[in-house]
Amino acid sequence: MKLSTRTRYGARAMAELADAYGEGPVPVRELAANQDLSEKYLEQIMAPLKASGLVKSVRGPGGGYVLGQPPSSIHLSDIYRVFEGSAAPVDCVDDPESCPLYDNCPTRPFWGELKEAIEDTLGRTTLQDLLDRWEKHGDH
Repeated sequence: MKLSTRTRYGARAMAELADAYGEGPVPVRELAANQDLSEKYLEQIMAPLKASGLVKSVRGPGGGYVLGQPPSSIHLSDIYRVFEGSAAPVDCVDDPESCPLYDNCPTRPFWGELKEAIEDTLGRTTLQDLLDRWEKHGDH
């Protein structure tokens, strides 16, 4: 499984917002510079996160982005779904009609298990968990 750059950059930006949670908005210029992204590309990444309610934008002087919920309430699965949609590795897991061999396929059950494993891992990991791991390993 390979994640899109938008998912990776979105998760990193969300982790930075989680680290600043409660301290006020992180300015767009600062967030873009810290993530080594152009402000324009950052805005494209943040737009669907904002539409989903995971982040909020604050206008005006001292504005920027803040998390829409506490870091302990935002799971990586929330971010993943915004950018990737389903975690199903093949279409037939979500849409049996997409494959004429659906009922007679020895690999289909495995693909369903893989989807469940991905969703489980993403669903039990919050932004707060990422920050805690980061602190624990001394990377911060």
